[in-house]
Parts: sequence; structure tokens; C-alpha cells
Amino acid sequence: MTTTPSGADPAAWSRRQFLLGTAGGLGAIALRCLLDERTTTNDPLAPKPPHFEPRARRVIYLHLSGGPPQQDLFDPKPTLQKLNGQACPGSFLEKERFAFIRGVPKLLGSPYRFAPRGQCGVELSDLLPHTARIADRLTWIRSVVTDQFNHAPAELFLYTGSPRFGRPCLGSWSIYGLGTENRDLPAFVVLTSGGRNPSSGKSLWGSGFLPSLYQGCQVRTEGDPILHVENPAGTDRELRGHEIEAIAKLNRRRFEAVGDPEIQTRIAQFELAFRMQMTVPEATDLGAESASTLAAYGADPKQPSFARNCLLARRLVERGVRFVQLYDHGWDIHGTSPGDDLMTQLPRKCKDIDQPASALVSDLAERGLLHDTLVVCGGEFGRTPMNEARDGSKFLGRDHHPHAFSLWMAGAGLKPGLIHGETDELGYRVVQDPVHVHDLQATILHLLGLDHERLTTRYQGREFRLTDVHGKVVRALLA
Repeated sequence: MTTTPSGADPAAWSRRQFLLGTAGGLGAIALRCLLDERTTTNDPLAPKPPHFEPRARRVIYLHLSGGPPQQDLFDPKPTLQKLNGQACPGSFLEKERFAFIRGVPKLLGSPYRFAPRGQCGVELSDLLPHTARIADRLTWIRSVVTDQFNHAPAELFLYTGSPRFGRPCLGSWSIYGLGTENRDLPAFVVLTSGGRNPSSGKSLWGSGFLPSLYQGCQVRTEGDPILHVENPAGTDRELRGHEIEAIAKLNRRRFEAVGDPEIQTRIAQFELAFRMQMTVPEATDLGAESASTLAAYGADPKQPSFARNCLLARRLVERGVRFVQLYDHGWDIHGTSPGDDLMTQLPRKCKDIDQPASALVSDLAERGLLHDTLVVCGGEFGRTPMNEARDGSKFLGRDHHPHAFSLWMAGAGLKPGLIHGETDELGYRVVQDPVHVHDLQATILHLLGLDHERLTTRYQGREFRLTDVHGKVVRALLA
């Protein structure tokens, strides 16, 4: 910032010096107005009114990182079974880009049986017996479409609306729009399983160009739930409280001087960490759960797993956490070895998630939480109806496929038992009721009472939103 020396001749001031460099200049007046506006609300995470009456107050998103094969789980294709082993029609290969398939691949029917489930009659694979029992509680979408065919860009696109790094994620937009109901726990929590983070890493729960106050907080499932939340050696809680108060005073003075919103984030995070010393151990203590509940989820309180994370998600949302994101790694079913094939790895992963995901939905319903909690379960894209056979591999697997995939949703504001959308006879492209990723994002925000076109923030000279300039609410899914 340019400053004007005391006593300088006003006639010699530049326009910039006049606007920015004087205590009584227009720039200083405007800055003071902005600071006053920013500091009228002391709590940037306080609950905010939605744009309209919400159906859901909270979200649990179960992400199957890698892209589960819909033809083997949710979307049976009898014609594909009949054509198993035949060369893929050339019309499916023209102007097509695959991650690993080369030449003319062979069609691959599913090695698993399907049967109608529930009153709704949705056909599901026999790999999902627990999900089959709650089929009528779920809303099935068989026609999701994305623009990306590799993991990191597809995950970024699904959660941030852009295949490139730097945009706020769905959870951050939700907290930015609604705030939180429990100031003693993080508003947005992330839990991971499967041995590693998703391909796009922590950017999937980053706040992008929103203040970092809105980013997700990763809670560990081994050791301390949150690192560095304990007091340093030799510091008791009373002394720590005085330290936090003193630091907050200094930070508030700095905020009043420069107006940087990241200073507000720093204040809020120090104070939240202090409160979490009391709340996080209780919220993450599965020892308080009954033996029957642990058995229903298939969760061992002492072992990290997707099952444990599902139970933690239920505990968190019933304590007022707004958005809980679970990432489970290991769904990249290429067929290059037993570690990523249809016959060994896929059954293993289905066993990991089938019981706990269905237990989560049932548990929420029994506790009266499902009517205002939205649960979503799916990957970042689908898989090809052709066998990948990379480098002549004899293991069965499918390549990445952006043109059609399936997911299920449950809970607040949805039509239970609905089967939405349809793919062609090979499961290659959507032929009825496509749901683009931006449509899915718009629908989730709508259920939270947020208009995706109005939920914006100004950055680099223009208004940004999660859905960019796209997206429509899929009203056929709504009850």
C-alpha cells in the first residue's frame, strides 16, 4: 500500500495516495465499512438461514474411491452376459479415450448373479446381501454421467465442480452456506479407510478460495483422533485457556488492522481445538456403543475400518456435525492381479462396505435421524462393459468409464425405492434420465435448502459456485 508522508502537499498526491494512503481518504472509509461488516458476526460458523425450507440438515457421503463396477453390483445387463467374450462393437470404440484399454477389447459379462430385491424390485448383485435388505429405503440412480475418466480429475470434478485443484469442495460449500449446529466439534469431518487417501488427496475436503475455516477436518481412526489437540507437557487446561484467550486478543487486533479473513479462521480454530479436547474423545469413543450395535455394523472398536467409520459418522451427525465424508480406497477394479480383479478384490471390498453401509441407514432410521439426514454412496465414475486385459492379463477387470455409473442415496426428501435412469443394453451409455455430476451437486445442495445458483462467492473478479455455470435439480428424485 502506498502511504503519504505527513505534511506532503495534497496537490502532489496521486489518485492512489488519495484513496489508500490517508486516514480520511475514500479508500480508508471503504475499508472501515468492510471491517465493520466483517466483525458484526463474531462467529463465522454460526448457523445461517437456508435459501428455503431444507429437507436435510446434514449429509453423510460414502465415497468408494476407484469407481465400483456398476455392471457387477447395481445395473445388470443380460445382453452383455450373452455377448460375453465377443469383440466390442466398433461403434463403441470410435473417437473414444480409455485409460488403459488398447485395440479391440472383448465384452465382459458379470460373473455374479442378480435378483430383484424388496418391493421396489431393484436388481442387485449377490455380492450385496445386506444392501438388498434395505433396498426399499434407498433411491437408486443408474444414469450418472461425468466428464472425467481418470481418478484424480474425476474425484475433483465430483466434489469441487472442477477437474483442477483450487476449488472449494461440496462439504465446504455446505458449511459456508449453513454454518454448524455444534460449535464444540468440527462442522465438516473426513474419515478414511482402505489403507490410503483418495487419488486427489486432501484437496477433496479443502476449502479452495473460501476461508480455510470451511475445510474438512480429518479424524484419524488410529491413535489420537486429531493430532496435536492435547495440551503440551506441563500445561494444564486452565493455563491453556488463558493462552488461547491471549492469542485471540492479539489476533483480533490484527484482524481489525488488516481485515484478513484467515485471521478469523485462526481465532476460531484455536478456540475449537480447545473445546475439542473435551468433545472429541467422547464423540469418537465406540466403547459407549452396545454390543448389538457394534455387531450390526460389524465394527471392532479397536480396529480401523470402513465399518468403524460408519458408526463414527452416525455418532458425529447425532451430535450436530453438518457434513461427514467417508473415503474407502480399493475400488479400482482393473484386473491386473488378484489385488484389483473382479473375482478376488471386488468381493473383498463388497464385504468391507455392504454390512456397515446398510447398518448405517437402518441405524439412522431407528434413531429418527434418517428423515433429515442425506446419505449418498458411490464412486467417481463407472467401469467399462469390456474386459481391460492390460498387457494380456488373465485376471478379469474393467477400465475407467465416464459415460454411465450408478449410486444410491437415502434419507431426507428422497423417494425411497425409486429406480432412476437407464443405460443401454451393454451399460455403455445412458439412454434415459441422465444425471450429470453438476445435477447431483445441485440436488444435494437443494436438499440442504440451498439454491446452487445463489450459493456463490466472489473470487478473481467474478462469482464462483460449486456447479460452475451448469446443473439442475433432479426433481424426479424428490418426495
